[in-house]
Amino acid sequence: MTPRIHSAVPLASGLDIVLDPIAARHLREALRLAVGDALVLFDGRGGEYDAVITRLSRHEVAARLGAHRAVDRESPLRLTLAQGISRGERMDYTLQKAAELGVGHVVPLNTARSTVKLDDARAARRTAHWAGILRHACEQSGRTHVPLLSPPVRVDAYAGGETAALKLTLDPTADTALAALPTATSIALAIGPEGGFAAAERAILATAGFRAVRLGPRILRTETAALVALSILQAKFGDLA
Repeated sequence: MTPRIHSAVPLASGLDIVLDPIAARHLREALRLAVGDALVLFDGRGGEYDAVITRLSRHEVAARLGAHRAVDRESPLRLTLAQGISRGERMDYTLQKAAELGVGHVVPLNTARSTVKLDDARAARRTAHWAGILRHACEQSGRTHVPLLSPPVRVDAYAGGETAALKLTLDPTADTALAALPTATSIALAIGPEGGFAAAERAILATAGFRAVRLGPRILRTETAALVALSILQAKFGDLA
């Protein structure tokens, strides 16, 4: 399979570009590519470009762009995932799968029961790390747009500003099943961290119009709940057939 690389630099056919150091190291050391090898580049503005490596050294990798291909692998369902910040690899896994499943906007939530507490400096580092997770997931999955990633925010600061047509939060005690929802073209899904949302946070979400829904008879871990819920929504309203 031809490697796909995201470029922060706007792309155009015929352009010669130097790839960013992280991508260059991956192509050089992990994939062992050489001058003349093919790759695909995309910049998040739609479509992708065929490219070929023109220069490769220990210090940089350069490529020349060929034809633009107007492929579109984005879901018709506009999905926002507001995810309670969970620990380490759990949060990474959740965001990786969210990108693979077509989420367009990710909002990390600082919640009462989040075991990860972020000051401003640590929040900036984690946000940069999560942005890399989303970007690499888009490279792997064939997406041509990278999800928007908001900085971490409290539930009360997020809930009132959400404008999706259908706003949902998971609750194993809810009367309505996720699979029984009416048709919608834009959905926001709020999921708590390992311990779930606190009662006050559930009340804030309800006041802001978030509807509580259940997945099934079993209580799922936060990273499993996100994967299952997003899959159901894409199968029901999106492009998972």
